[in-house]
Amino acid sequence: MPSRERKCEYFQKLRDLLDNHSSCFIVHADHVRSRQFQDIRIALRGKAVVCMGKNTLMRKCISEWLAENEGSGYGMVMEKIRGNVGLIFLKDSASECKDIVLKYTVPAPAKAGIEANCDVTVPAGPTGCDPSQTSYFQALNVPTKISKGQIEITSDIPLIKKGERVTPGAASLLQKLDIKPFTFGLVIKEVYDDGNMFSPDVLDYTEDMIADRFTVGIRNLAAVSLEIGYPTLASIPHSLTNAMKWCTAVIVGSESSYTFPKAEAALAFIADPSAFAAANATADAGAAEEKKEEEEEEEEEEAEVGGLFGGEEEEGGW
Repeated sequence: MPSRERKCEYFQKLRDLLDNHSSCFIVHADHVRSRQFQDIRIALRGKAVVCMGKNTLMRKCISEWLAENEGSGYGMVMEKIRGNVGLIFLKDSASECKDIVLKYTVPAPAKAGIEANCDVTVPAGPTGCDPSQTSYFQALNVPTKISKGQIEITSDIPLIKKGERVTPGAASLLQKLDIKPFTFGLVIKEVYDDGNMFSPDVLDYTEDMIADRFTVGIRNLAAVSLEIGYPTLASIPHSLTNAMKWCTAVIVGSESSYTFPKAEAALAFIADPSAFAAANATADAGAAEEKKEEEEEEEEEEAEVGGLFGGEEEEGGW
């Protein structure tokens, strides 16, 4: 048990972090080595602070701090302190700190009983094992054949799914094939930011992705509003456009001489479509003429350059 002085020192450190930071990561630290912790602390220096400790001490300190800061949202963080977890208090951008944390991961072999953090598939191909070990692969239901004096797996084998426990047979097979399928490091489970808790996947969203999602939402809202006949800011532009179309249709249908600015172009086209066809033909001809002139200029430039670097030889030339 730590001494009372060390507990008081830890409490004061955590209280200072809670006072001076409004956001943090909640991270799981299963299978993380001390060297990894050291590298992460060094990389985050000046950008974030890693705080690990016993869950009971962390919850006790946060609860006492919350008693003095009742309006804080750190109560949500306290509820998440379960298992082998720690806190990383952020100073800089959460996205930048996330990239640093995820950078420090190491490959690790599969051990029986641990939870897989990714899907594992054994690829088809030679194993390097001699034919005398065929019975071992048959016991694990691995399809094999003998090729060039060694055992060869004939097809890819989905061995472990993410979230499942590694069985002794799967761990033995991966170790025999010298496959290290997992990577271990600090895993960010939740992000707390000034009273809000969300998944770390949100940090990967770009402004373009957010704009696309927002646009899709506006379109859906406009479609629902138009269908039920309830005007909203999203549907009003469409409603005005439809109203203009109906007004133009009424003018055309009644053969009225009335007009308004938004309908003038449509009414002019209906009155004399050939004029617009002629205008389009003239514009296309002008564009074609410009393109032809550009091509002729390029040919002239190429001809001049060709004369400089190997055209027809003149008398007295090289």
